[in-house]
Amino acid sequence: MKTIRRLIHGEILRAVTFVALGFLALFVFFDLVDQLQALSKNKFQGYQLQHALMYVGLLMPSHLYELIPISVLIGSIFVMARFAQSSEFTILRTGGLGPWRALQTLFQLGLIFVLVTFIFGDYISPWSDKQAQLLKAHYQGQITVGQTGAWLREKQTHSQFAVNVRSMSSEGHPENIRIHEFDNEGRLKSITLSPSAQFKSDGTWHLKPVDRRLFHVKEASDSRIEILNLPEWSWKTDITAEMIGAALLSPDRMKTIDLFQYMRHLAANGQNAQRYEIEFWRKVFYPLSCWVMLTLALPFAYLHFRSGNIAGYVFGGVMAGISFYLLNNVFGFMGNLQNWQPWLTAAAPAIIYSMVSLTTFGWLVLRQ
Repeated sequence: MKTIRRLIHGEILRAVTFVALGFLALFVFFDLVDQLQALSKNKFQGYQLQHALMYVGLLMPSHLYELIPISVLIGSIFVMARFAQSSEFTILRTGGLGPWRALQTLFQLGLIFVLVTFIFGDYISPWSDKQAQLLKAHYQGQITVGQTGAWLREKQTHSQFAVNVRSMSSEGHPENIRIHEFDNEGRLKSITLSPSAQFKSDGTWHLKPVDRRLFHVKEASDSRIEILNLPEWSWKTDITAEMIGAALLSPDRMKTIDLFQYMRHLAANGQNAQRYEIEFWRKVFYPLSCWVMLTLALPFAYLHFRSGNIAGYVFGGVMAGISFYLLNNVFGFMGNLQNWQPWLTAAAPAIIYSMVSLTTFGWLVLRQ
């Protein structure tokens, strides 16, 4: 069985690597074409070819993270179909490779793909994508979303805060900050304005310079506004740089733990966290889709191919994989609109396709 396992694993690894590199080269080409326009548009800001190449290189881990499952599907379908066409799989079956042992062999290989996808999605891709956005912001302007930027809320013991961050600098610091402080009865206590802030290791925001307006409301005849212009001011908060990045950037580029913390922060402060809960569970289940892809590929080993008929079956398998990703995205939007359970919304496509592929696999085994 070691020889059989080495044969199957080696062939699939080579095929998946070839497919992934081919897709990655295509994405890099499209990114380079897109950056050629940015070169002419931002040449007066110092954006040059080496910066464009660095930006494209930093986007590669994100592309690879997205491409690994579909590459696993295409590569494994091609190998399984080729084994069936050349009768190699029939020989392996007569040598003792039963149906469940074949499935176990693919699942052992799938564990490698699951780990690689998790590492890219949780460690390499978030860091490289953040560096790419900061590099782009350094030469092409600040990172922002919409006209008003990002709004965040936080509840503390004696106050509630509504924080508006218009943009992030190329160093990853929040800019154009407005902090509204309310008491527990909802009365406005203060408004703090600052052009920039830095994050300290203890969770404090160090703002400078600062324009503060304190509202002292006791009675109608005894109300006043105190205006303070301070060179700097520190604010203790649980709002982190990752949370601001989640509000300004795409949440699927965050680490799973950072997305979980931001999701909990939104729920604790009475904000709608449905979108981020779905994104969190999609991050959890996305590496497991490699197992789904291998399960989809296994029935192709039990088909009987005529000469030259392999391409049609491979194309059908690829279309099935593409439909899986389409259904995954559709379920995400529908779950957000219909307020479905986030974990079920994220897991439903994988469960449906796993059941379909296992049913097809069982039918082919019983038929033969």
